[in-house]
Order: sequence, then C-alpha cells, then structure tokens
Amino acid sequence: MATDLREKVGKFGVWRGAWQSTPELAVGLEQLGYGTLWLGGSPDGDLEIVDKMLEATNTLTVGTSIVNMWKDDATLVARSFARIQSEFPGRFVLGVGAGHREATEHYANPYDVLSAYVEALRGHNVPAESIVLAALGPKVLRLAADRTGGAIPYLVPPEHTQLAREILGPEPLLAPEHKVVLDADVRAARKLGRRRVHTPYLGLVNYTNNLRRLGFTDNDLTDEGSDALIDALVAHGSASEVARKLSAHFAAGADHVCIQLLTPADSDPMPGYAELARALDARAGA
Repeated sequence: MATDLREKVGKFGVWRGAWQSTPELAVGLEQLGYGTLWLGGSPDGDLEIVDKMLEATNTLTVGTSIVNMWKDDATLVARSFARIQSEFPGRFVLGVGAGHREATEHYANPYDVLSAYVEALRGHNVPAESIVLAALGPKVLRLAADRTGGAIPYLVPPEHTQLAREILGPEPLLAPEHKVVLDADVRAARKLGRRRVHTPYLGLVNYTNNLRRLGFTDNDLTDEGSDALIDALVAHGSASEVARKLSAHFAAGADHVCIQLLTPADSDPMPGYAELARALDARAGA
C-alpha cells in the first residue's frame, strides 16, 4: 500500500493555496516533473477544483491539504472522491484534517471527531490508502498510521519528520510541507518567510504547541518569530542551497516533500518552480 502511494505522489510536490491554483499552473508543474499539486486552504468538499486540475494534466497527482472536517460532511466528500476516482483513477489523494481552533466556532474533541470522520469516509468506500492526515502530534500520527495511508504534516522542520517517522513506523507515507524562498539575501529571505510564518501560524495554537514540543521557546514564538525559527521553517538561499536543506527531510525519514514557494505579492511563481526543479533533479542525479 505505502509503496503505491509513494509512487503516486513522487518525491517532490508543490503546496499551493486552492485559490491560487489554476489548470495552467498544474500543467506547468507537471511539465517540470513535480509529482503532486497539493491544494491548500480547505478547498470545498465538492472537490470540483480537483477535477479541473486533473482534466488539464496527464500524470500529475492532486491532493488536498486539507479538506476541513468541520467544514464539509464526510458523506459529501466521499461522493466527491468516488466521482474523481471514476474519472481519474489513481490520481487523487484525499488529505483531511481538523483545521484550527481559532477558526472554528464549535471546535471540540478534535481527535474524536477526526477519528469518526476517517471511519465515515472508509465506511463510504474511500480506501484507507487514498486518505492522508494533517498530523502533528503523536495521537493523530498514530491514527494516520493505523487507519489511513499516512501523514502530511504542515509547518515542520526535519526534526519533526524524524519524530513522525518513529511514530508512524516504516510503511505509511510521510510527506511534510516546507516553505522556500529563493533569495541569497538572508535578510530579504527571512523578511518574506517571516511574513508568511507569523501570519497566521504563530497565532494558531496547534502549530505553536507543536513547535514547543520541538524545543522552540516563547522567545522564538513571540513578536514575529526568531531568526532561528524562521530558518528552521523556511529554506532560503540559492536553488542548490534550498535543495540541500530540503534533503534533510529525506534523511529524517520523509518519502515526499511538499514545497511551498514564497514569492513577493503578484509575482509569477513558475520561474522559481523551474529553477528549483532543475536543482532538485541535479541533486537526485548526483
């Protein structure tokens, strides 16, 4: 099961907000050799955006990162999965998660609700190997290992990847997200990375709790985030330097890395994806 899922997603994917994603972007990423486009920001449970990305491409896998269990009923999501699987067999991965306490009015017992949500999906014939969970802490990582195809942790350094692999065991997919800034100017790169990390993530308790588990302190998490925190969560530098930093996730046990390229507002991300793809290919062949 895990081997098939690893082959499906490939070694590198791109995390991009659903609102930022277009069929043209999907085509470009496929041509550059990325294995998966991960649609972020709680795409709607009808998953019609997934159809649009898959219709435009031939081999690219599309994943959700994530469908929010508080927002969309599992029955609707399962029907959407069945439709996509019928039209594009084997090219969709359903990422599911609990979202954020701060954004959900009735947020309570998230582990129990997520566990029941997974069981509802499976009860509506969504295969376990087609589901992955936005797992950060040990309990949800164990749920991902026991009941789904694996985990897609978000906003994590390689140190978390090592801990996650120990909890998951060798078989489940482990596909962490990592932010990237292609800029050799350290101050400029940190400024751009800090803007994305600080708002909203340093105001969301699930992320700050996880970062504290990894050893970061209030000094790292207050204000706009310490340089050490930003450097851990945002790989910056030249494309070759970034590729080297991303490789630390694989050394720690990852199967796949979801790359979130940060660029100045309104700038075209495709040149950066192309530059990074060349560096990743060169590193893979070294």
